[in-house]
Parts: sequence; C-alpha cells; structure tokens
Amino acid sequence: MTELRNVEADLAQFRTRVVVAGLAVLFAFGLLAARMVYLQVLRHDELDAQAESNRTAVLPVVPNRGQILDRHGRVLATNFSAYTLEITPSKVEDLDGTIEALGELVDIQPRDKRRFRKLLEESRRFDSLPIRTRLTDDEVARFTAQRYRFPGVDVRARLIRHYPHGEVASHVIGYIGRINQREKESIEEWPEEDQANYRGTDHIGKLGTEQQYERELHGVTGFDRVETSAGGRAVRSLANTPATPGNTVVLSIDIKLQKLVEDMFGERRGALVAIDPRNGEVLAFVSKPTFDPNLFVEGIDSESWKALNESLDKPLLNRALRGTYPPGSTYKPFMALGALETGTRSASSVINDPGYWMFGNHRFRSHGDGGLGAVDMHRSIVKSSNVYYYSLANEMGVEAMHDFMAPLGFGQITGIDLKGEVRGVLPNQEWKRKTYKRPEQQKWYPGETISLGIGQGYNNFTMLQLAHAMATLAGGGIKRTPHLTLATENVLTRERTPLPTPAEVNLGFKRQNIDTVLRAMHGVTVEGTSTRVFAGAGYLSGGKTGTAQAVTIGQKDRYDARKLEEHQRDHSLYLAFAPLENPTVALAVVVENAGFGAAAAAPIARRVFDYLLMDQYPNPQDLAAVQKGEAGPPIGTPLKASEVPWDSP
Repeated sequence: MTELRNVEADLAQFRTRVVVAGLAVLFAFGLLAARMVYLQVLRHDELDAQAESNRTAVLPVVPNRGQILDRHGRVLATNFSAYTLEITPSKVEDLDGTIEALGELVDIQPRDKRRFRKLLEESRRFDSLPIRTRLTDDEVARFTAQRYRFPGVDVRARLIRHYPHGEVASHVIGYIGRINQREKESIEEWPEEDQANYRGTDHIGKLGTEQQYERELHGVTGFDRVETSAGGRAVRSLANTPATPGNTVVLSIDIKLQKLVEDMFGERRGALVAIDPRNGEVLAFVSKPTFDPNLFVEGIDSESWKALNESLDKPLLNRALRGTYPPGSTYKPFMALGALETGTRSASSVINDPGYWMFGNHRFRSHGDGGLGAVDMHRSIVKSSNVYYYSLANEMGVEAMHDFMAPLGFGQITGIDLKGEVRGVLPNQEWKRKTYKRPEQQKWYPGETISLGIGQGYNNFTMLQLAHAMATLAGGGIKRTPHLTLATENVLTRERTPLPTPAEVNLGFKRQNIDTVLRAMHGVTVEGTSTRVFAGAGYLSGGKTGTAQAVTIGQKDRYDARKLEEHQRDHSLYLAFAPLENPTVALAVVVENAGFGAAAAAPIARRVFDYLLMDQYPNPQDLAAVQKGEAGPPIGTPLKASEVPWDSP
C-alpha cells in the first residue's frame, strides 16, 4: 500500500531550506560587500599608494658636487663624467669567477682588484661597488653586448671627482671617498631632511676643505619619479625634481705660490704657513711631503694605502696643522715683547753674554765658544743671544711667560676652518701636573724654566700657531682668526657670498713696544743671522731664524750634524713679515732636520716675499739651490711671476 506524503510538511521544509540558503547567500554577499567597503573606502588611500608604488619608483638624483677654486679663480677640484663598471656582490654567485670573466672584456688590473677587495671589506654586500672606472667607449660596447652573462654587474655613468693639480695643496683641499659604515651610521642620526639629501650619494668629504665645507659642496639631491615595468625597469618619467648643484668654495690660497713653496722643499719634510696680517687670510698652507688625493676618490688600493700609511716621511700628516715643533730662537721676539709689556726689562737693559749662563751648578750654553759681551734687547734679537733669554726666563718665571704667550695663540686652537688642529704645548705648572702621573714628575723645577726662554724645553707649537703669532705682532697686536676660505658662490646665479670674518681682538700691546721688537727683527735681515739671504731685496722685511733640537744633546756635548742620523738633526725655522712699514704677509716655515734657520728655512721665506711683493719667480738654477739648502740671495735673473704658468717649472 502506497504511503501518502504530507505535502504541507514538505513545502514547509523546502521553504525553510530556501530561506537558510538565501540567508547564507545574503551573508556571503554581505561579507563580500563589507570587504569591498573596507578595501575600496577605508583603505583606499593606502592601497592606492601601494599600487602606485608598484607601478612607479622614486629615484634620487645626485647633485653635481661644487668646485673648489683658489683666490684667483684657478680650479682646484672639479668633476668629470665617466662610465664605471660596478658589481653588486649580493647578486653575484661566483664573485671571483665573475671578475675573471669580466677581465676578458674589460682591462682590469691587479690594482683594480685590490681596490675592489678593500671596498668590499668596508661596504655592505648589496652596495654597488666599482671594479673599473673610466671605461672607454669600446669597453662599454663590449660589455653591453655580453651583459646577459653577468647578473649583478652593470655600467653606470657617474660624475667622478678630479683634482687637476694632483699632489699640490692636497692637505688643504682634502679629498672625497666612498661613505663607509661608520659614516652611514652617523648620517642615520641626522635630521630626516639631511638624511634625504644623502640618498643615492656614495661619496663624502674626508679631509681638508672637502670635509670642512661638505654641506656647501654637496648640493641638494633631486628626485625622479618614473613608471616601471613588471620587471622593475623604468619605462617613462612621470615627474622630476632636478638636483641643485653644490656651491663653489673659493679659498684664500694662491695655488701658484703654494706650488712654488712645495717645489722649494723638494724631497725635504716641513711646513709653511703665510698669512695676511691685515685680515687673517691664509695665502699659503704647505705641508711636505704631500699625496695625490685622486687615489682616494674611488677607494684607494691596499698597496698604495700601505705605501702612504707606512712611509717614514708620513705624507698623510698635515704638518702645518698637526705637526708640533720647538720654536727655537724664533720665540725670542715674543719673549722680548713679554719683557717690555710686563715691565720685566726695558729695551735699554744690558746683559753680559760670556757665552754661557750659570744656574746653580748647571751651565747653560750659548752660541760657539765665545760670548757676545754687552747685549741690549735689540742686539739680543739681531745676534740671537741665548744668555739674554736664559736670564729673562728666570726673571719672568714660567707662569708669567705662559700668561703672556697664551693670548698670542701659543698652545691654543687658532680656530682656522680646517678640522683636526692640535693645541701643541705651552707649559706651566698646571699643565705638568695634569700631564704626568708620578708626583716627582708633576713638580716644576726652576731649571726647567730656563730653556723655555730660547724656545726649547716643553715648548711645542704648530707652524700655524707661529705664523698666527707673527701676524698678530706684525699687525700691531690685533689678533685675527686665520681662515682659508674667502666665499661661497652659487653655481646657478653666480652670486658670491663672503664668509663672515671673525671679530678682531686687540691684545692691548703698546705700539712703542711692538715697534722695538719689529725694528730688531728688521735688524736680523740687515746685520743679523739672515743678512746674506736678504741681500739685495727690493723691500724691507723683518725675520728671526731658529734652530730647534729634534733630539736632546747633552750640555757637555757639541752638536755635529755629521755624527747624527738625518732624522736626529736640528730643524731649521724662520719667522718673518714684510714689508716693514705696512706688513701684508707674515709667515712661519720649518724644514725638518735641515740645520740652521738661515741655511734652509730663510731662503724659502725670501722667495715667498719676492713672489708676493716683487712679482718674481725663481729660475730653475735658483730653485735647485733652494731645494738643496745651498741658497743665499737669488741666483741669476728671476723670472716674472705673472708670466710664469702656475705649474712651472
């Protein structure tokens, strides 16, 4: 018998299923709608930016680095465009094999490989590092044809920093180099705006003017917004914010004079600083030996670095800024001024110089076997009497000497616009207590004061400090901060902005006391130790020779350079100013281990004055004599400096 179905119950069940299915469908569509609202409305801006970011890329446009010029507009640092072959280590499986294969297409020297390895140690593996710079057009073409074989290797067009005069003025100009990890970490601590300005930048100033004026020279980074393909390659440019080139920095040095001085040093070591006492402008800032800054631009190879870093001549040491020397007898004019200003002695006070000075049972030697007899202040400077200043130091005492010399800049930071200046040593009792650890070493003994009077003992100053003090004295007791930079120039508008000049400080010296010392220094050039060197000069000048001990010679021993190693011989120093009545240049020069000041240092000073005041340039024969330390007055007919190319001879 067939069972009858309950149609009403079936319909009710069907309706229930339909309702449940409908609700499920509505719920699913509700979820889809909610998701669409969430994505299309709530996260619209964020997702739109992500989509745009996937479609586009913002690339930094590195600005052209500003030039560096000398006071006459001669270019000292500039840029040129060149192709560079670069490797990104993280994208290369077999680095050594890749380099060897590249060598079949492009000339890669062992020096290039050494430099690359050094960069690899200092950089991150995802940085693009150069293996060869300055590719020829043929090399670019050969690599481009085989590019598919070298993932992670590319050719890039880059602006390369160039120092057209090589080693000349390298300590002043400095150099740029690739940003190392320590510098990257330092940049990350800068304000966001400054960090953004260095995106895409691989190089930064490392030394000298390049470091001191990095912000001026770097410029402002631009940005290029481009549309990219799925493979990440740029398709077209959408927007562009051009980079602003760095400013030009104009230095106060005369590169022609700078090279002349460096040539006169020859193979010898030393330093010279020449300052205009009227305004503090540095006319020459020489440290010898020098180095070629072009070696550092793309990373110096290990062999060249070892040669520079381990050389006994220390070419990387800026002797003018960081080398310290006993001033020797060049200290005496300042001691004389100190005696006058403190009332310790008058100019007419006479001291007997028998050739030695006794302090207790200790005998302090003077020059030669015989003495100078009766010596007043003028004669003490002209004839360089040690006895006069031994006794003066004893009368003044170490604290009075320290307090008088410090305002002149001895043992002080001058404030020149270069990083790394050292203070030197202007000793007193407090300095000794802080310097030494043992109580017996901390005590100041009266006998230690005596040698300070002739610029020996603990005295140690830079040539910059000596030149600064000389400029202050020649400038009438007005202290002006020495500076190497005159102005910055906007490369687009050509508008030149002079750098602010630091305030002058009047040390309050009496004019008659200054004149007494300056006249005596003039006497050095006409009747004293540098008479022969300045014979026939077409101007009047003042100077003071100095001979500073590199090693201590016992009081009973006689100095004989022939019995000493070259690096143990005395240093040759000279301080000078010219012209006498209205000085426009003051300088300090040291030639290391070259003996008496009149033999090596004074001839260099003479030719600097000849160049600046008489427009004269030494001929090759005279230049050779200066280099050998055999020069007196100029030999033969000098050349006309204004007609000699700056890089001659």
